[in-house]
Amino acid sequence: MKRNVKFMLLGICSAVICLMACRKNVLVEGTSKVVNMTQYLQNHPDEFSELSKVLERSETASFLNAYGSYTFFAPTNTAIKAYLTEKGKTTIDDISAGDWKNFVRFHLLEDSIPTSKFDDGKLYELTMYGQYLTTASENIAGVTKIRINRQANVINANISVGNGLIHSVDHVLTPASLSVAQTIEANPEYSIFTQALKASGLYASLNILPADNPDVERKWLTVIPETDAVFKSVGINNYNDLKAKYSNTGNPQLDTDSLHLFLDYHILSNAKYLADIITATAHNTLAPLEVLTAKLAGETVLINDDTFNGVHEQGFSLIRDKSDVTATNGVVHQPSAHFSIKIRAPFRVDWDAAAFPEIMKNTEYYKKNSYEFKPEETAALSEIKFSGPESGFIYRQGSAGTSKTSLNGDILVVPLATGGASNRAEWVEFRSPLLIKGKYKVWIGYYTQVQSNGTTEVTASIGADGTTDRVPLSNARTLSFSVKRPGINKTVNGVTVIDAEAEEAIGFKTYMANTSGSQVAKMLGIADLSKTGRYWLRLKAINGSQTTNNIDVIQFIPINDDQQYWKYNPDGSKILRP
Repeated sequence: MKRNVKFMLLGICSAVICLMACRKNVLVEGTSKVVNMTQYLQNHPDEFSELSKVLERSETASFLNAYGSYTFFAPTNTAIKAYLTEKGKTTIDDISAGDWKNFVRFHLLEDSIPTSKFDDGKLYELTMYGQYLTTASENIAGVTKIRINRQANVINANISVGNGLIHSVDHVLTPASLSVAQTIEANPEYSIFTQALKASGLYASLNILPADNPDVERKWLTVIPETDAVFKSVGINNYNDLKAKYSNTGNPQLDTDSLHLFLDYHILSNAKYLADIITATAHNTLAPLEVLTAKLAGETVLINDDTFNGVHEQGFSLIRDKSDVTATNGVVHQPSAHFSIKIRAPFRVDWDAAAFPEIMKNTEYYKKNSYEFKPEETAALSEIKFSGPESGFIYRQGSAGTSKTSLNGDILVVPLATGGASNRAEWVEFRSPLLIKGKYKVWIGYYTQVQSNGTTEVTASIGADGTTDRVPLSNARTLSFSVKRPGINKTVNGVTVIDAEAEEAIGFKTYMANTSGSQVAKMLGIADLSKTGRYWLRLKAINGSQTTNNIDVIQFIPINDDQQYWKYNPDGSKILRP
């Protein structure tokens, strides 16, 4: 689960790194490639003589003097002496060897992680003790420091030794001793939520250590419990009020009881710190097929704050200084407001394939001029992916026919080749906006253009954001970028018009004001989405190697909705059914 989330205390980012690099009392880099960790500590007794004694007492000195790749958060002499005082002990020998071994394990990770890879959240590796450490950048008395577990500051960082990196810290790190359930119960702000957990039987499932939990999906958990104050803000003054509002069976221990499901909706699988939450737009909850959506707004992590069909739904934030609370089997966050499962019906989503973040930020070209992306630029796109290096990927604006009659006057030219021949990608995929769970017909709006070397024929598959699995659409059809609208007409009151129903029956329709045969949409199949979230729609070449595949619009329209209207004018305005 190695990744670098780049989430250094939102709003500080790279400036913090630069500042820390300039302050010797915050970040000092040293290098010693000759000795390993144990020897380095022994060579610096003024700073680490007490820690060297800990290694000897715990019988870990030889282990840390051997080959490997580790990160060690090394408490200074002052830190260990303060720890002994807190424990009511005088010397290292007053604490058992086993306890010191656990102490070392909690300060040690089996990977070399420099401060440049620290996130505002958990480190991506567990400690050898079996819990996560959290990191953050904090400004203390005008000095920016790296803070570990909200317990210690890094004094000297990135000390390179033969078997990894040492970061010296000014305080001992202590592991969490309470489970997620116990952490919630220990906070008097959560008394109503705690009572509900116990009444539903969920408390027991939140009180199991990962090593003792046979359920892989629930070894680590994230819980967002509501405070008593939040409940009272919506008229819930005690557990009985909560039960009366949500329990539809009177027995919250039933998995199908709506109070049980309400609580499930506050629980996520895996330990997801704030840095993890913002890396995905939707997170599965223990409530079957229900998700919490997430996004970052400035420095605020917002949950269930979404725009559906043009209507903004107010969400809530996770309170930063009361979140990222580590437990023995997960993490606890505090929400700013009451929330429950949202029941939404599927609704139509159209998105302009040519309106992706990287081109929209380029004001010199977006809606003004065409731009051909270099292969390295294409590889770095956030919401469009290719199977391999792609050259000839073009944002086209204002060209005759191909884009002038398309939505917003632009299209994407996407070269594809079967099997990835001719140094072209075999597939391209587009990241959707938020889609409500349900069944949708999937349409691609494109502008036909034929090359002398033939066409490209594609099929479609789909997969949830954050996964690599792609499933073919049901009732699948192929799309050939050289095929025009079939031109089925009928006569109405002596006037020849498009037979829209007949064309739709074979998977074609007009979607723009321009009804020429070249400006057309093709239905590629049905997407049956089991959960709300963002998805990747993949178009894979199965025949041909045309470069002029002109993609304009992607539509997800609920299967029982009108598939024809609305249509669009090139300026983006809607054309409603007459």
